[in-house]
Amino acid sequence: MRHALGLTRARFRAARRRGKSDDGGIGPLRGLLRGLPRPAKRVLLIGSDIVLLLLVLETSFSLRLGNVFVPSNDQLALMLAAPVIAIPIFVRLGLYRAVIRYLPDRAIWVTVQAMSLATLLWVCLLFLTSMSGLEGAPRSIPLFYWVFGIWAVAGSRFAAKALLWPSGTAIKRLIRRQVLIYGTDAASLQLAAALHRQADRFVAGFIDPDGTLRGRDVMGIRVYSESSISDLIRNYGIKEIFVSLPSVDQERRKRLLSELHEHPVKIRVLPAISDFASGKGLQGQLRDLEIDDLLGRSAVPPEPSLLAGMIEDRAILVTGAAGSIGSEVVRLVARWKPRRLVLLDINEYGLYQLEQSLKRMGVEDAVYMLGSVADESMVRNLLERHAIAVVFHAAAYKHVPLVENNVLAGVRNNVLGTLAVARQAHQCGVENFVLISTDKAVRPSNVMGASKRWAELITRHFGEKATLAGTGQKFCAVRFGNVLGSSGSVVPLFREQIEAGGPITLTDEGMMRYFMSIHEAAELIVQAGALSEGGDIFLLDMGEQVRIRKLAENMIRLAGFMEKSAENPEGDIEIRVVGKRSGEKLVEELFYDPNTAIPTTHPKILRARRPNAAGNVVETELECLRQLVDEGDETRIRQRLMDFLKL
Repeated sequence: MRHALGLTRARFRAARRRGKSDDGGIGPLRGLLRGLPRPAKRVLLIGSDIVLLLLVLETSFSLRLGNVFVPSNDQLALMLAAPVIAIPIFVRLGLYRAVIRYLPDRAIWVTVQAMSLATLLWVCLLFLTSMSGLEGAPRSIPLFYWVFGIWAVAGSRFAAKALLWPSGTAIKRLIRRQVLIYGTDAASLQLAAALHRQADRFVAGFIDPDGTLRGRDVMGIRVYSESSISDLIRNYGIKEIFVSLPSVDQERRKRLLSELHEHPVKIRVLPAISDFASGKGLQGQLRDLEIDDLLGRSAVPPEPSLLAGMIEDRAILVTGAAGSIGSEVVRLVARWKPRRLVLLDINEYGLYQLEQSLKRMGVEDAVYMLGSVADESMVRNLLERHAIAVVFHAAAYKHVPLVENNVLAGVRNNVLGTLAVARQAHQCGVENFVLISTDKAVRPSNVMGASKRWAELITRHFGEKATLAGTGQKFCAVRFGNVLGSSGSVVPLFREQIEAGGPITLTDEGMMRYFMSIHEAAELIVQAGALSEGGDIFLLDMGEQVRIRKLAENMIRLAGFMEKSAENPEGDIEIRVVGKRSGEKLVEELFYDPNTAIPTTHPKILRARRPNAAGNVVETELECLRQLVDEGDETRIRQRLMDFLKL
């Protein structure tokens, strides 16, 4: 690490030395001025402004009177009062906070504001002087003072910038995009050195999240505290902030986003120093801060023994393999070297895409099967032909409004499809069966949620049958909430709406949901299967629920936009409330009764307490449901689905 930092600093110093050639004999003076501490530079700048304002007044009087002006005592007092009035205003408006080296174009506008206010107050003093009978100044003097004062104060700063950074560097830095780097770790220093060599960005400062380096210079760049971010954005015209992910935890990322809620600033992230050292290009490694970086929890590392026990040297079947959850489970399984990997899905193109993805991972011998899980004879053939030991059942229709309007298809796939796969897994001696369920199965208010609750009961039923028969087979269901990046999730929907220019459509201001990363979900699904004792329903710890309104606001900010609202009509993206859809709940639940959740050996996996067995009732109800599906009576199917779950 020290070696890497040393190289970074050496390269940075070398780059700076290259910019110091052709000093024209003023190199020592330039070096002296650059080396002054920040307070000394401010004092020098204040002294310069005092002298300039006095010279401006002398010039104004001389131009107005047509000769060299020699003030009277009264006029001298008025002239001396001008900088006394102006300097506090300059301080208040931040003219001494901006660093000359990083001076943005907006400094001219700040100077205009400061000189306008200073001139106005000085005119008031002139008026009072005149009313007192003392000798004042011609009425045109304030106008001269205002015009020449703006020119002198702003011009002196840009002239100093050109003097201290010659050979066109000042001009280049005026047109370069000013950025901040959030973090002071090795990756941040490496990024600063890389940006120094680029023509389009200039580092205005580091932000130290801990504040231990505040006020110091690192590689010639000033380090600021986190509380200074808003002032830095205003003073330097910051357009981008680069965040070093290794040194900034999730809570700090959230705090940073909250700090920037009034500023349309783009946040980009950079990876660990190892990614730079591997030779990967800088531009290819930088990416926008995503909502996943804020919502994803600090995941517990998976237990290798659980993953290996479920996967290594075993024949695995994944249904719904081309779906977002199913495909992530497939990729995880493929990395743990199963004896055989069989992938079943009804989506031809999705299965083709999965095949291409696995080939890029080096997986050449997977078996890809097109078909429906409701085709029981096909499922049995697959299980027997490939001697399947583990089934991950991810096949399901999960979009609430679509399933609500297509009851027959939803029940046939989610309920009868699960029945077909679970029954054949039981009969063919499959050792582990894992159903992937959803939080919408808890007290369901829609057909999709009810169908998944039925799937849980089917899985529990066959788990109990296996336990009673002593077969050693383990059937379980794994229940969790929304997965970031999954198809149909609110996150990709909001992202598409932002890219289209809005509006973001929100069903209700009070809508709340659980979120977790798709990678963590896949790991926990497999590990939960390894913990099964038969007939279990596992609950994944999803952390705190997220208010969807807040999610939308954060995604707008992350995209570099401002929310358009009644309070901010000039914003970019509107959030529009459109009302709840049929069957949609405001708040989802993971538990029927949180007090009955039992901890497991894994800190992120809980086990729901088992109710009394009701196997015969489940089988009877399933037969009735099958008959209703064959008859195509959607009204009675919907009623049967819901009524049974109320028992």
